[in-house]
Amino acid sequence: MSGRAVVLLSGGLDSATVLALARREGLECHALSLDYGQRHHAELDAARAVAGSLGAVEHRIMRLDMGGFAGSALTDASVAVPETPSQGIPVTYVPARNTIMLSLALGWAEVLDADSIHIGVNALDYSGYPDCRPAFVQAFQSLADVATKRAVDGHPIRIAAPLIDLTKAQIVRLGMDLGVDYGLTVSCYQASVSGLACGRCDSCRLRRQGFEQAGLADPTRYSP
Repeated sequence: MSGRAVVLLSGGLDSATVLALARREGLECHALSLDYGQRHHAELDAARAVAGSLGAVEHRIMRLDMGGFAGSALTDASVAVPETPSQGIPVTYVPARNTIMLSLALGWAEVLDADSIHIGVNALDYSGYPDCRPAFVQAFQSLADVATKRAVDGHPIRIAAPLIDLTKAQIVRLGMDLGVDYGLTVSCYQASVSGLACGRCDSCRLRRQGFEQAGLADPTRYSP
């Protein structure tokens, strides 16, 4: 075992918690963020701050413009971010985003000879995205087990999704116990350049609800 891990780090609450968990396990964490053409870069600035705060040995930001396909409110400026709950899969879903992120992480993990990839997907308090479910994680694990040299050599790379069955309140409590500074994180789908959250989108709603249900003060910086 190399003791190395790749951690997908968006700059939001969940991924920061996952990085803190991996660090508690004593892993040498290499954080990976993706500049995929999202509406704002405040979350990438947050990812840099979180990586430094939680002791990642390296943080890389890869650019892949998924906005060229449009189809999502997070990559297409002509599609408004919904500010009220909706039924079904919302327009903020970015097609195949987690598949692409995990694929990039898998490639880097092979180069690093890392034992695991850590991702902050969650299937309880979430927006209903299909690539946040246990079935998706299991399917990608099956792919990694046949698609990599490490797996063929008998050392498969583990896909870790430690938050998959936790509520947002449980995630918040866990992160606070681990010393995560959630004031550094940005979860909002339409944050300002300086990282101020709108307080109205689905991500803001779930985040605020998590702090409320955990009985903890919300350090999120909201727009006036």
